[in-house]
Amino acid sequence: MARKKRWEPETAVIESATHDGRGIAAVSGKKVFVAGALPGETVAFMRRKSRRNFDEAELLEVIEASTDRIDAKCEAFGRCGGCSLQHVSDDYQRNIKSQTLQDNLERIGKVEAETWLPPMLGPIWGYRRRARLAVKDVPAKGRVLVGFRERHAPFITDMHRCEVLVEPMGGLIDALSDLVAKLSIRARLPQIEVAIAENSTALVFRVLDEPDATDKEHLIAFGAENNCRIYLQPGGLDSLQLIEPASIDEALFYTLPEFDIRIDFEPVDFVQVNSDINQRMVHFAIEQLSPGPNDRVLDLFCGIGNFSLPLARRSGTVLGIEGEKTLVARAAENAHKNGLSNVEFRVADLSKIDGTEPWVKAGWDRVLLDPARSGAAEVVSRMKLLNPERIVYVSCHPGTLARDAATLVHEQGYHLESAGIIDMFPHTAHVESIAVFTRD
Repeated sequence: MARKKRWEPETAVIESATHDGRGIAAVSGKKVFVAGALPGETVAFMRRKSRRNFDEAELLEVIEASTDRIDAKCEAFGRCGGCSLQHVSDDYQRNIKSQTLQDNLERIGKVEAETWLPPMLGPIWGYRRRARLAVKDVPAKGRVLVGFRERHAPFITDMHRCEVLVEPMGGLIDALSDLVAKLSIRARLPQIEVAIAENSTALVFRVLDEPDATDKEHLIAFGAENNCRIYLQPGGLDSLQLIEPASIDEALFYTLPEFDIRIDFEPVDFVQVNSDINQRMVHFAIEQLSPGPNDRVLDLFCGIGNFSLPLARRSGTVLGIEGEKTLVARAAENAHKNGLSNVEFRVADLSKIDGTEPWVKAGWDRVLLDPARSGAAEVVSRMKLLNPERIVYVSCHPGTLARDAATLVHEQGYHLESAGIIDMFPHTAHVESIAVFTRD
């Protein structure tokens, strides 16, 4: 059996960087990606993974620092995989994300935006209202670890607070660690899902074994003390069990005040991570679609109605399409609660449409797209059938946006009017963006 190569510390000058905060050095003819290193810096690093064309490395020490480097706010930065860009300014982060979007559109899509939008800005700390925290009982450390995975290993980061989680959750990491340590099933509880609404905070404890009566007492007491709703999830998404409080009078919700919309959701439903940015994003998307009272608007990948419901306030007719039945049911219920009768929702797998669906040929004035990372290839390849005048595409992956933009521009008769980034996830490498297409 071949012996695994043992890496030793090395030193190099960083020549360039990737969009996710990894510096690139050339060492003995091979590229090395050093997480957290900046162009122009001299650094000490340790290789962690070897690939055919490059190696990945951990930053050990900055010997000569770049003038762009700043001190990270979070004590766990560098170890925790949750954030990768706290070592540079907010403007630096946005610039590299904007460049990433532009590079993808030009290189993959062979398209250029007529207008580059200024970054959509919001809070940079305490913004994250949704998270999945990993949990692991580690006897060697004498505590239960609660947090995000490490950057260079599949272990859970030994952390004590999180600067990007909405308070009070950001300061409850140690309290959650102490709570799980009291449980008989502490080795059988791998995850805590966090959902922070305007009216309450929900914690969903993923449990592989049934908690005993004492375990439940501890969980209930934690919820009461910290004003949190406590759920158990022993199986799939339909297995949620509320244990604290005993009952609730209203669902979790967030609002879109500009449109007089309230959206109820369950703690495991998808909602946009950043509340402030979401309000700005919805405003901008609807402003760019510019629907009138007689316009028919199609909202694809609609979820629980984040865009559909405010669109219904400004449009003649809105149809939302989503692949998950539970989300469609929630969206329809939200429409009813908001007194909207001009919006409908349907279930459809948008990755498998063939163009024969009745709603495809129904005729649409405006289309909004908000797909997952995989994009909307099947939809955009049939955009001539939908035939809208304007399209707003909200993207969480610049590569698939660029691919779909190529289809819209080079095959479907549209041009890219404008594009820009949405600062949804500050301090991370995640690039959220928005693009506006108009018919030629």
